[in-house]
Amino acid sequence: MLTSAQSLSDTPSNWRRVTRHPSLMEYRRLMVLVVVANLYVLYTGLQNGRWFDGQLVNLEALSKMALVNLMLAILIRQQRIINALFWLATRIPTSWPLWIRWGAGKVFHFGGLHYGGALMGAAWFSAFFGAMLYNHLIGDAALSPLTLGWSSLILGLLFLIIATALRPFRNRFHNTFEKIHRFAGWSVLGLFWLQSASITQDSGQVFVGSFSFWALCLITLSVASPWLTLKRVDVHIEKPSDHVAIARFDYGDTPFAGSSNAISHSPFGEYHAFANIPAPNERGYRLAISRAGDWTGAFIDNPPKKVWVKGITTSGVARIEDLFTKVVYVGTGSGIGPILPHLLKGKVPNRLVWSTRSPRKTYGEALVDEIVANTEKPVIWDTDTRGKPDLSALALQAVRESGAEAVIVISNQKLTRKVVHDMESLGIPAYGAIWDS
Repeated sequence: MLTSAQSLSDTPSNWRRVTRHPSLMEYRRLMVLVVVANLYVLYTGLQNGRWFDGQLVNLEALSKMALVNLMLAILIRQQRIINALFWLATRIPTSWPLWIRWGAGKVFHFGGLHYGGALMGAAWFSAFFGAMLYNHLIGDAALSPLTLGWSSLILGLLFLIIATALRPFRNRFHNTFEKIHRFAGWSVLGLFWLQSASITQDSGQVFVGSFSFWALCLITLSVASPWLTLKRVDVHIEKPSDHVAIARFDYGDTPFAGSSNAISHSPFGEYHAFANIPAPNERGYRLAISRAGDWTGAFIDNPPKKVWVKGITTSGVARIEDLFTKVVYVGTGSGIGPILPHLLKGKVPNRLVWSTRSPRKTYGEALVDEIVANTEKPVIWDTDTRGKPDLSALALQAVRESGAEAVIVISNQKLTRKVVHDMESLGIPAYGAIWDS
């Protein structure tokens, strides 16, 4: 077996160690792209006077920019749009140059558009609110106190949503972040309807059929869509150990490999998304839920008989395997869950590197046998007996031995970013979750 020194240090440092660094990942590049595009619109508007209408600030122009950015932020997170993006990206044939497929595989970084759109939407709305106050102070009688009141509430909630979505708060208080994001977001949407209707009433214009009306219709439909499919379903729980629960579902939905579903104990409670594990020619699917916090611990210790499922089956990182002729999967612990359906499906030839504690004791004999039977020469590393491996070295060895074109990593944040960076620094396309939600 190659050691870390033999495998990773035998290639001299190159420009890819800088350009492929996690701080420069596509998520952040897309966010910067949205910011730059908005700054360009702001600059051209200042040049041609778009933001001013005589002595008053052009509120309609600023309002449209705020709505356009907020639409981008919301629609790019819509499950059907996410599935469409993955579908389009994976239409590229494997005969195309690797660099094109490498880039297309980064489709799951679309969250950068969400972040950039939300940030700039709040910025434009701040400018819009400031302009409303300015116009009101210099004598614009068209704006009522009610309109200003709705607008001030929207601005306060937007800043609350953004502040609690910042990584330090989100990582430490994720449940609070999720609740604020959901309920404050719904409140903002309702207030937007009230504010837009109030503005058009103040100005004597017709609200129905206006840009704001149709934009809000689209946003409302997008936000409501996942909740329109909300359902309470039966679940059968198997516990191969106190660390893992295998949840089985059969309610008429057999998802595709590389997808996830979100489940909760209550309809408007805390939702957790897990990778689906469908099996060929079998109805339903499984979820592998490992002990990783209060929610998962309670799920394992007190298995429910029913859970709520929200939204539709949604594409995830591993679906991009279709872009390559052969892939290496690298997983740790319950990361085997998102990987297993691809091993069972066998559509794309693969190799597996799986590092976990006592695999047969923790996950059960049946699951490990299933893995061994459905992939070529799997490396199953027992950390209880062999210690923690150098996953980058093992991944590189698997790539060199198998001739794989890409590496897909399902692990914790630190290891995922390390392996992805190590592989891409060597010119090997690599993919893993980016923790942007």
